[in-house]
Amino acid sequence: MSGVIKGSCISESFEETRALGRRWSESATPGQIICLDGDLGAGKTVFAQGFAEGLGVRSPVTSPTFTILQIYRGGRIPLYHFDVYRIEEPEEMEAIGYEEFFFGDGVCLVEWSDNIQELIPDEAVRVRINRVPGKEDSCRAITWTQGSDGSGSDRPGKR
Repeated sequence: MSGVIKGSCISESFEETRALGRRWSESATPGQIICLDGDLGAGKTVFAQGFAEGLGVRSPVTSPTFTILQIYRGGRIPLYHFDVYRIEEPEEMEAIGYEEFFFGDGVCLVEWSDNIQELIPDEAVRVRINRVPGKEDSCRAITWTQGSDGSGSDRPGKR
């Protein structure tokens, strides 16, 4: 892929963040990877909940912080929801067989993807959710990038 696709929006509430996730799920395809990054409590899981709803997942969606991966079936396509907050080395992802999911028959949401940046393909969509200083507690600035310019300058630094 040549070039980088970028976008941004302001979400004024958790419901708007959830609705954005629902809208994004409409175009989700097998093998797609969407990275969700931001501070603790920024809204990554709220986005994931909306995304799952949009796919038709009926199970409650929570952040899989302690299990690393939660699999949701029963929607339009499988959803593989990763939370890699506790991952310290890429080898830990290899031990759980991440490639089967990253390149499988469903869509992957990866919370805290900055922790495993070296494993994320260039074509992944990178979503960053940040609080907006001076605004309501639920107001978020959401930016996204897809693709790479080949220089690596559009990717967060590696550990």
